[in-house]
Amino acid sequence: MATCASAPFDHAQADVILRSADGVEFRVFKLFLSLASPLFETLFGLPQAPDGATDQEMKDGLAVIAMSEDSKTLDSFLRFCYPSTLAEDPSLENLEDILSILAAARKYSLDLIERKVCQALANPKVLETEPIRCFAIAQNARLKHETITAARHTLRHPLVPAQFPEIGLITASELLALLTYHKNCGIAVQPLTKDLKWLTDHYVNQNACRWLLGPYYNGTCSCGQVTDNKFSLWGIQTVTWWATYMQELSELLMDRPSGDTVRTATDKTIQKVRSKNCGACSSSVKANMTEFSDLLALKVDEAVAPVCTLLYIRERF
Repeated sequence: MATCASAPFDHAQADVILRSADGVEFRVFKLFLSLASPLFETLFGLPQAPDGATDQEMKDGLAVIAMSEDSKTLDSFLRFCYPSTLAEDPSLENLEDILSILAAARKYSLDLIERKVCQALANPKVLETEPIRCFAIAQNARLKHETITAARHTLRHPLVPAQFPEIGLITASELLALLTYHKNCGIAVQPLTKDLKWLTDHYVNQNACRWLLGPYYNGTCSCGQVTDNKFSLWGIQTVTWWATYMQELSELLMDRPSGDTVRTATDKTIQKVRSKNCGACSSSVKANMTEFSDLLALKVDEAVAPVCTLLYIRERF
């Protein structure tokens, strides 16, 4: 037995009924739908057959049109069709709803909804937590810009993703291409922790970054210096905790080649150094490392930018 949708789709003056696949009836106004969708405009503009000459289902004097969408999807895209004074646009933060709404938007030529879906997939809040899911949805829907944006956000997460609901939306070759892009970005950032010329060029000389050289410049530093030259600057061994930070960061960036990875690792290092109560480092590490991490994060993002994100989508668009 059909049930009636909630407001505003239960209006007594509505002039057509849309019945969802799961039996919910939406009493709506043809005018709103016709203005929003060329398909609805065409549908409602077709000549009406004389009474008794059609098998059109009627209810309360209104034509009943069976829809293939379920009530949840129908409710969402109808709210986009209605004026904002009658129905607010629905939230599109739930990725599970986006694909069905996008399919309906394209079916009924609702360009506005498609743009709204694109905006939802580019929502930083969603991208930061679910980039691989956004990628799969955008790739499946052939949304070029959103696919590339989501792919770049996957760099903030491990190379091999965990199982995710939308994995069936993309092919094995598309997933492999994304992983290849991710791996190539990891390779692209490795020189930043192997060759520190970018750092010495930035600071120009030892006096501009004494905090990195520990006891060499400050006798009150109790953190010690590394014994090898792997992370030396101007031939001077750096303070131990910074060399450890750079070594660990190098490994992290291989798996998560993003400036965000740099900032997260920096925050942890700041807390460690502060807890040591070094007379030279503990009080100044936050300011110094924050400035340094901003620089390195920028360098990381610049290094991955040239890595082509179009390789894995060129066959789909």
